[in-house]
Parts: sequence; structure tokens; C-alpha cells
Amino acid sequence: MASNVLDAKANPLRATSSIDYNAYLELSRVKNRAGILLIFWPFAWGLVMSAKTLNLPLDVVLRFLGWGMIGSFLLHSAGCIWDDIVDRNLDAQVERTKKRPLPSGRVSVRGALVWMTVNIIPLLALILPSNPLARTIGLVSVFPLAGLYPFMKRVTYWPQAWLGLTLNTGVVAAWAYTSGSYPMSALVLSGGAWAWTLWYDTIYACQDRKDDLKAGIKSTAVLFASRTKLAIALFGLILISALYAAGVLNNQGYAYFVVSVGGATADLIMQLSEIDFERTESCGRAFHRNGYTLGSIVFFGIFLDYALTCLV
Repeated sequence: MASNVLDAKANPLRATSSIDYNAYLELSRVKNRAGILLIFWPFAWGLVMSAKTLNLPLDVVLRFLGWGMIGSFLLHSAGCIWDDIVDRNLDAQVERTKKRPLPSGRVSVRGALVWMTVNIIPLLALILPSNPLARTIGLVSVFPLAGLYPFMKRVTYWPQAWLGLTLNTGVVAAWAYTSGSYPMSALVLSGGAWAWTLWYDTIYACQDRKDDLKAGIKSTAVLFASRTKLAIALFGLILISALYAAGVLNNQGYAYFVVSVGGATADLIMQLSEIDFERTESCGRAFHRNGYTLGSIVFFGIFLDYALTCLV
């Protein structure tokens, strides 16, 4: 330890030029697996629904799911970095976010931009070889949609609505990737997933509602205030209705309606009964539950229906 101190005195440049790798990982939110899954699930839902209709073999489905998970990780990482760059001054005013790498000074804006580019390059390598429709959807989701999202909280109380467009293009992208087109069922399902984003991200925003009011940050949590439970109940109803309608349009079987639609309905009701919007930890648990539990319930029903139809 003494030698380290002597080295620092002898060479101050060496002492201050070390890279805080943990800060860059924190910038990417690598520990927030729920956030990655919330991007992945809509793609996975759309992919396996298309696999059932197109009778795709299991090895193809699994390969596409693997690429989808990698793409979700990269999009989540790049999106979080960009959001933190744009919001660094706002984050410094919020208790929960003021110690993030950029507002705390552990990472420079230049360093964050370089790290974001490192994530975007392999993401584009996944998108660009696709067919024209899938490529267009992918590029739109990465640049105008994800790129403009951080600015929405400055101009509208509905930034979650824009985020819903950004995160749920995966439904139609999956269909476009496998078939070069997308049916009405994909549009309906993506609409339901959009409402789901409004559900879980309003809950997420409730963690910071008091600080957001002081900082002038807009969100649906601030907009709905005491009516938050009623508002998200409506979004939950839209999700369940869309899941049911998409299943009918795509000729899904009983496994889908029992597990995906029925299971999602039960989970939403449980969430609504348990959450306390005034407690940060309660909102945080509910947000993560959507990534780990609800998304997987819907996926399991879709996959079971695909297996019963195409693999038996």
C-alpha cells in the first residue's frame, strides 16, 4: 500500500488516469436484468407467434431468440448510456440517481459517448443484414425512437408513451425478420405491449415522483398523482384485451389463452393489490416483477402453444 502511495506522488498522471470499469458497467445497467428482459419479451412473443404460424423448426426459433437477447442487451445498454448523458444534470437533482456515474463525475461525457458507440456497433451488425422491412424497423427503434426518448420528459407528461413505442417495435420486427411482413395480430400485440410499458414504467417513475416535481421532470407518475392506480389499471386492461385479440387473430390454441392471457391477468391483479405507490422499494419490486414474472408467463404460454402445434 505504501508503494502505491509513493507511485501516486511520483507520477500523479498515472494515479488519476486509471479507468473505473465498474462505473462503465453501472452506466450500462448490466445488473438491471429486468430492463433487458422488458425489451426482449415483446420480440420473443412476436417471434414465437410467427414461428407457430410459419411452422418454423425449433433450432431456428432458439437461434433467433439468442440473437434477440443479445440485441436487447445492447439496445438496453446503449439506451441507458444515452439517457444518462442527456439527463446528467436532471439526475443530479434526484436522490435515487444523483450517484450515477455521470452526475457523480466518475465517467466523463466523452467516455460515455465512446462506450455507447461500442454498444451500438455490434447492435447495427445484428440489424443491417436483415431484410429491408426488419432493417428499417430496427434502425427506427434505435435512432429516432430511442434517440429522442430522453428529451420527452422535458416536453410532455407522457414520456412513457414514447418509451412504449421504442421498446415494443420488437413484436413487428420479429415478424418482419421471419416473414418479411407482419399481420394485424402483430400490430394488436404491439399495442398491448405499449400499454404494458405505460403500466410498468409509470410504476417505475413513482419511485422519483417527489424529486421529479421539484426538478420539473415530467412523467405519467407526476401527471396521474393520486389517480395512478386507476390509470395503470386501464393500461393493464388494454394489455389483456390485446393479448386476447392477438391470440384470436393469430389462431392461438388453448395453452396460449389459459397461460398467457389468464396468467397475465392474474399477475396484473396481484401487482395492483400489492403495490404501494408511496414506497420506493414497493415500486421497484413491482417494476422488476414485470420483467421477471409477467413477461415470462406470457412467453411460456406462447411457446407451449407453439410446441403443442409444431413439435408434437
